Amino acid sequence: MPELRRKAPKRTSAGPELIVVAGREIAVSNAAKVLFPKPKYTKRDLVRYYLAVAEGALRGAGGRPNVLVRYPNGITSEFFYQKRAPESRPPWIEVVTLRFPSGRTAEEVVPRDAAALAWLANLACLELHPHAVRTEDLDHPDELRVDLDPVPGVKWPQVRAVARVVQATLHDFGLTGWPKTSGSRGMHIIVRIARRWTFDEVRRAALALAREVERRAPTLATSKWWKEERHGVFVDYNQNAKDRTVASAYSVRPTPDARVSAPLGWDEVESAEPADFTLATMPKRFATLGDRHAGIDGIAGSLEGLLELSARHEREGQGDAPWPPHYKKQRGEPPRVQPSKARGARVAKYPLIEIGRAKRKQAALAGLKRWKARHAKAAKYLEPADVLVDSMRGRSSTWTRIRVNLLHVPPKLRPRQGRLDPDEKTLSSW
Repeated sequence: MPELRRKAPKRTSAGPELIVVAGREIAVSNAAKVLFPKPKYTKRDLVRYYLAVAEGALRGAGGRPNVLVRYPNGITSEFFYQKRAPESRPPWIEVVTLRFPSGRTAEEVVPRDAAALAWLANLACLELHPHAVRTEDLDHPDELRVDLDPVPGVKWPQVRAVARVVQATLHDFGLTGWPKTSGSRGMHIIVRIARRWTFDEVRRAALALAREVERRAPTLATSKWWKEERHGVFVDYNQNAKDRTVASAYSVRPTPDARVSAPLGWDEVESAEPADFTLATMPKRFATLGDRHAGIDGIAGSLEGLLELSARHEREGQGDAPWPPHYKKQRGEPPRVQPSKARGARVAKYPLIEIGRAKRKQAALAGLKRWKARHAKAAKYLEPADVLVDSMRGRSSTWTRIRVNLLHVPPKLRPRQGRLDPDEKTLSSW
């Protein structure tokens, strides 16, 4: 564990706590502020956590530009994404300039040591959100990210099963995957690769992988981008698009029990449960077992096999797949129109209506509850996957959109599109 000592043992409750980590002084302000109300974990607890797992956390996020995801008043209050490093920062905090497709630039934080992690924790950054590139080469990713995202109603055992299919598929293409819980409902599998390919090429390889996983396990997994077409576990290839980030290993997630994204050995996948790994339990696990991803940098694989598969898919008529919102239309990309809005028979296949939009997820879900009460006869036919909860990204914040797929509701009982409830008009300016 990194050297940690108090510089001033006696402090008033209003003043910052000064700590020294690896020779660097950090003032932890409002150290007793509660960030997780249920277990009463404080900012001080968050700092101590990241110091305890610093070696592993830096293996996942160190040496990379990071987006800051800040919860200044805890997980039950507003949070925001901060791409640009705070202007007021210690001179030893490293930054690097990223250029985005929009033409904008941003200096993002590059953590290099435990002191940088403590400084980020003091900003109430729960999650580490690194880009898939190293600072010394911002154009060529050194990892491919497999994000397994279960649709509503899908249980953890199915995520495990799809992870095993991913493992076998990667092995067949000469690649090694390193699994970890996402800290939420899904799983991430990280694949170190040689720094030879562009973001677009890595995304193409990830799409080919997702389609192959779906081919091998069609009832368990899907590569379909539009939510109304998904089933089982979505293999999210678009997490490999330029400027996308995911919570890295050891990130603390904003869940009531303070779960963390836990690196696993493949021998643990069958028995591990996401709730096993929290801010409180992970330090002991780390001290006992070390980092289960300690060898991740030992092998940098090749994407040639997956890119050959991608080329074969294209020859067979499977071209590109939809990109995330806000990306420019890409060459070869199919029409970026969700099936429920397409012309022809697909309209009847996916009869979607929008329920509400809100700045906070809880408010949007309250609107859904009111809608179900008004349309009780229709609501009883809904399956878990029929409720589409979309987290929509603005420049610095997210907002929630809720839609309902009426596919399983008898046509005579299907409500028409009504007024949104809630309908927060200010969202368009985010």
